[in-house]
Amino acid sequence: MILWLSSSYCRLRELKQLGVTYMVYPGGVHSRFEHSLGVYYLAGEAIHMIKNFQGAELGIDRFDIQTVKLAGLLHDVGHGPFSHLFEREFLPRVLNGYQWTSLRLFEKLIVLPSLPLLMNSNLTPLITRLQLERSHEDMSLEMIDHIVDEHNIDIDHESHKKVKEMIVASSQNAPSTSLKEKLFLYDIVANGRNGIDVDKFDYIARDSRACGLPCRFQFRRLLENMRVIDDEICYRAKECFTVHELFSSRAYLHRMVYMHSKVKAIELMIVDALSKANDYLQIAASIQDPSLYWKLDDTIIKTIETHASPELKESKDLIQKIRRRELYQFCNEFAVPKEILEHFKNVTPQDIICSQKSCGVTLKEEDIVVTNVKIDMTRGRSNPLDRLNQCLFSQDYETDGKFTIEDKRVSHLLPACHQDVIVRVYSKNPQLVAAVSDAFSNFQEKTYGQKTQVHATPEKKKRRC
Repeated sequence: MILWLSSSYCRLRELKQLGVTYMVYPGGVHSRFEHSLGVYYLAGEAIHMIKNFQGAELGIDRFDIQTVKLAGLLHDVGHGPFSHLFEREFLPRVLNGYQWTSLRLFEKLIVLPSLPLLMNSNLTPLITRLQLERSHEDMSLEMIDHIVDEHNIDIDHESHKKVKEMIVASSQNAPSTSLKEKLFLYDIVANGRNGIDVDKFDYIARDSRACGLPCRFQFRRLLENMRVIDDEICYRAKECFTVHELFSSRAYLHRMVYMHSKVKAIELMIVDALSKANDYLQIAASIQDPSLYWKLDDTIIKTIETHASPELKESKDLIQKIRRRELYQFCNEFAVPKEILEHFKNVTPQDIICSQKSCGVTLKEEDIVVTNVKIDMTRGRSNPLDRLNQCLFSQDYETDGKFTIEDKRVSHLLPACHQDVIVRVYSKNPQLVAAVSDAFSNFQEKTYGQKTQVHATPEKKKRRC
C-alpha cells in the first residue's frame, strides 16, 4: 500500500498517458497512473489464468504472482513528461544525441552473458551502445530503487531483482535469458520474445476508448486461451487473427492518434520550448538523480509559463502560441515507397531547402521542421506473426507441442509489408507554407522521379498564410 501511495509513484497522476494528444482528442486525458493500475490488474489476471490450468505443473507460487503484479504496477514509473517525447526527442537534442545514462550502466554490464568482456581493456564501444539504448524502462529501475529506499519498503532482494528484470524484459538491455528461471513469467508484462503482453492489452483498449475510436482487439480471448509450453506462453492456433488484430490495432493508433499531424506539430513546439528552457531550469539534469526526477512531470509547462524570469521568454511565447492554436503549419507528407524502405535515409530540412526553386522567398533551416515517422507492428519491417507462429498449439488442450503455421495457410489478406515511414514537413512561419510546400514537392520529384504525396497542399491553406 505504501508503495503506490508514495509521492514518487503518485507523480504518474501528473503524466498524461498520451502526452499532448488531448489537445486534438479531448478525451485523451487519462494518466499513466490509471494505465499502470490497469496493467497491474491484467498481469494478475494472466498469471492467475495460467495458475488455474498449470499451477502445479509449473510450480507457480505466491511469490511469482506478487512479482508479476508488482512489475505491472511499476513498469512505467520511470516515464518522463509528455509520453515518449521526453526521451526520444527532447533528451537527444539537449544531450547531443545521447539518451540518458546512469551508474546503472555498469550494473547492466555485469549481467551480460559476455562477462569476460569486463576483462577487455577497451569497453568503449559496448558502453556507447548501452548509452544509446537507454529508455524510460531503465529509468523505472532507478525510480523503483529510489521508492524502496526513500520509504523503507520491506521487500526481499529476490523479488526486488525479478520485478526489475520483468520491466526491462522487452528491452535490448535485458539480462540474458540464460540467467532466469520460469521464463514465461517474463512474457506477461513486457514480452521481449513476441511482443504480446498485458501492457499493450491495456493501452490499446484504454487509448481507443478515450479517443472515441473503435477497437476490434479482444484481449480476453488471448487471456483465456494461453498456455505455457517449453517455458513460453503460447496461444491456441485459432487465435492467430486475434493476435494480428493486436498488432494492427497498435499500428492504427500510431497512425491516427499518436502520430497525428496536429499532435506532432504541438509536440515539436513543446520540444522547442523545453529545449530553450533547459539551460535555465536544468530540466535534463534531473535524469541523473531520482530524488529530482520524480518532481518532473507535465506541469513543467505551467512552471515555464508562469515563471517571472526573462530567460524563459522564448519558451513562454511558444507555449502561449500553443494555447492560441498558432501551431507550426503542417504542409504535406508522403509515404516512403516500399521498395526503398530498407535503404531509406532520413530527410532533413537541408534536403528541402536544396530543392527550392527560385522564388521570392529564401528558406532557411530554422524555418522548417521535418519528421520521419516510423509506424510498424513492433518488429520494424519484420512480420510480428513470424515469431508468434512458433508458439501456437492445437485446438485442444491435450497437446504438449508447439507448431508453425505459414501466413499463406492462414489468410491471403494478411499484409505483405509491416512498416510505414511517413515523411512530413512543417513550416514554423505561417507565411512560408507555400514556399515550403513547393520545395517539398520538388524534393519528391528530384528523389523519386514523381510526387509521392497523396495530394497537393490546399491552395486555401497557402493563401490563408
